Amino acid sequence: MMQILFFGPVAERVGLREMQLEHRAGMVLQDVVSQLKATYPAAFEIVCFTAVNDTQTRDMQLPLHDGDEIVFMAKFSGG
Repeated sequence: MMQILFFGPVAERVGLREMQLEHRAGMVLQDVVSQLKATYPAAFEIVCFTAVNDTQTRDMQLPLHDGDEIVFMAKFSGG
């Protein structure tokens, strides 16, 4: 299983802060994004940052492994 985490407004639009997805051999990050985007299109309109195992990535062909943690976040600002 892979742990999927959502933060801030992304979590609000998904309605969850976390979920688990089953890992399949040969999966890449794009597979997860496509699956979740189909289910939660409004959330993925605002996703700007993606991290796998605490490392930010833009590589949608990044191979995934059982036990990986994937994080989706929107832009944030603070003062």
